[in-house]
Amino acid sequence: MADALALEIYAATTLIPPAERYGLRAQIRRAAVSVPTNIVEGAARHGAADFARFLDVAFASCREVAYLVDLADRLHALPPRKAADLIARAERTSAVILGLRRAISREEGKNRT
Repeated sequence: MADALALEIYAATTLIPPAERYGLRAQIRRAAVSVPTNIVEGAARHGAADFARFLDVAFASCREVAYLVDLADRLHALPPRKAADLIARAERTSAVILGLRRAISREEGKNRT
């Protein structure tokens, strides 16, 4: 899901005007790539606490993507329908990450007792 978001962001941001190549477009792409990257890196760590921290960063990056796409929409740098689709995908991805984060926290709590 996070990987699909990153791929879709990359494709959609080609629509952003060239003047924003090193500004808004680059920022959205960095945030989008941060989501799956942090999930993968966290999963490779030993221990639930490390994974949970990386999921927190992935969640925050996902929320950043949603904001930046909304900003691009308000600046008329992305078509409104495309922006709405991307925001919805980012929100669904955020919800999944948050659910995984909560599940890991529950498991971590069980293992402490």
